[in-house]
Amino acid sequence: MSSTIYNHRSLQPTVPPAQGPNQHSHARLNEAVDTIRQEFDVISSDLGILRNQRDEYESKVTSQINELNIVRQSLYELESQHGKIRQTYEEELSRLRGELHALRQGVPAGAPHPPVGPASVGPSGPPAPPPAVPGVPPGPGSYNEPYYSRDREREREREKDRERADREREREIRDRQREERDRDRERPPAEARDSKRIKTERMKSDTRPGKPFTSSSARSPPPHGYYTTSFSPPLSATDHYSPSLQPPNAKLPPVPGAPPALTTFQGPGLPPPPAAHAPYPPGPGNPSPAGPAEPAATSSSSLVPINNAQSGGGQFPDDLDPHNVPPELKKEGSDWFAVFNGKVKRVLDVSLVHTLMHESVVCCVRFSADGKYLATGCNRTAQIYDTKTGVKTCVLTDESAGKAGDLYIRSVCFSPDGKYLATGAEDKQIRIWDIAKKRIRNVFDGHQQEIYSLDFSLDGRLIVSGSGDKTARIWDMVDGSSKVLTINDADPVNNDAGVTSVAISPNGQLVAAGSLDTVVRIWDVGTGSLIERLRGHRDSVYSVAFTPDGKGLVSGSLDKTLKYWDVSGLLAKRKEAAANGKKDDKGSQCTMNFLGHTDYVLSVAVSHDGQWVVSGSKDRGVQFWDSHTATTQCMLQGHKNSVISIDLSPAGSILATGSGDWQARIWSYTNI
Repeated sequence: MSSTIYNHRSLQPTVPPAQGPNQHSHARLNEAVDTIRQEFDVISSDLGILRNQRDEYESKVTSQINELNIVRQSLYELESQHGKIRQTYEEELSRLRGELHALRQGVPAGAPHPPVGPASVGPSGPPAPPPAVPGVPPGPGSYNEPYYSRDREREREREKDRERADREREREIRDRQREERDRDRERPPAEARDSKRIKTERMKSDTRPGKPFTSSSARSPPPHGYYTTSFSPPLSATDHYSPSLQPPNAKLPPVPGAPPALTTFQGPGLPPPPAAHAPYPPGPGNPSPAGPAEPAATSSSSLVPINNAQSGGGQFPDDLDPHNVPPELKKEGSDWFAVFNGKVKRVLDVSLVHTLMHESVVCCVRFSADGKYLATGCNRTAQIYDTKTGVKTCVLTDESAGKAGDLYIRSVCFSPDGKYLATGAEDKQIRIWDIAKKRIRNVFDGHQQEIYSLDFSLDGRLIVSGSGDKTARIWDMVDGSSKVLTINDADPVNNDAGVTSVAISPNGQLVAAGSLDTVVRIWDVGTGSLIERLRGHRDSVYSVAFTPDGKGLVSGSLDKTLKYWDVSGLLAKRKEAAANGKKDDKGSQCTMNFLGHTDYVLSVAVSHDGQWVVSGSKDRGVQFWDSHTATTQCMLQGHKNSVISIDLSPAGSILATGSGDWQARIWSYTNI
């Protein structure tokens, strides 16, 4: 009995269970959380892989679309070339038939004979018999022989077929142009691409530096709405550096329905005869084929007599061969040369200082205000170089930008104090970099398409930008506010008014913008109102630059010319006219034409002392022009591809050039 009691008392009292089961529950919960975390990491990793695959597929699709466009363009060119060859052969056959007919009639060699073939097409009815030749009786060789009658009928039918085919081809080209414009309008902004891509897209397929250029580089697609209709001649191994100063002749095609162009290559320094062809559609500043009169749409379309000193001896002769140029008019380096105009006094000397190699096309070059540094923009990076030593001192790359595809830096600009660098790119953003920290200080976001040009005001307070979205914007560096300058008056013929270049006047009161619709527009910075339209160019304006005194504006265009516009007192004149309730009918005037480039003018600049205007072109050349007479002083050949961008140092006689050959070069120029 006692044993049973003692055994009962030895048991532990009944209490809540110890902590053992709770610990086991927490361990199971932690284990479940770890499992979920692992699954989340796996899913996140898979999602990243899928995103990369998506980006890769999108890049491949874009690449294939571009390749298809290139193939389509090549087919158009082949079709046109085939038509030209066929026409040449038919003309040769017609000539030979005419000679054979003349021989059968006994007409002496060299004597005129009736045309046979397409040249004989005329009113219906039997052709008149030729004049009788003494001593040759009419017979099988006479003009009325049935064989020739049948042949003439066949030729007439072929001519009609050719005309029908040409009309159908022109209709197809117009339809394709309309479809492409519709597609461009329907394309989302992120994928929209402006025709300004001549500055990079047409260079991306170029060969690496040092490799001879093939004919593909000479057959780059034409700008905005044009289809090429002929091949450019292929470049030989000796032509890839243009030693004979004969860059490929990449003319714009004739307008559908216009007569075929008969212009011949004029050589360096000579523009095509203005009456020889009309490769540009009628539009602002472009005379219609009926006559040379300028359209009087606005007050600024009236021009004073242009100083065409070039035609009086300011150009290089069209048969210029640098090997035959006198030594005093030529300067050569290992891979560059300069030729000076023998028709004017030589007052300039040019030398190569540095060659700066890049990893892609150099889209833009810009000096700092003190001239000590040069900034360049290419694919995804902006670089800063020491002008004196040529050493790369800084590389600016936005690591947060998307990695898929290209991201070309289209424009760079130093702040006046040299502390900041502004960059404009294809992703529609303006980045303000703190150069010392290599970090982004500000991002200005608002443009709807790629940014092509930037310019700081001299006080550093404002920065102006130009974009393919048909706007220029003025940004305040202090409070980040912006003022939108919109183009609402695009020409109906050239309705693409994307802004390709902007410049702010030295006094900070005016903003000038060059546009794809051939017009240069000027706004009042204070009010944001449009105060002037400068019309005169016949094709897209790709570059504008104010003179140091602010009284003049220089523009460069795809029509192969530069123009100087007198804008002195523009703002005061407009305000005075508005106060008096009168309209200023005089407007700004084009006082000089700079004629000499043989291809698109892509960039212009004015020297710090206002003495020289310098231009870079798709003809691979750089030309120095006397700013007072518009005469060529020097032609510089130092790149193997288009000179896309140039800049002159604000502090001294230094020139920078950027090209599609993946190089930027620094040159010195001095007065002698």
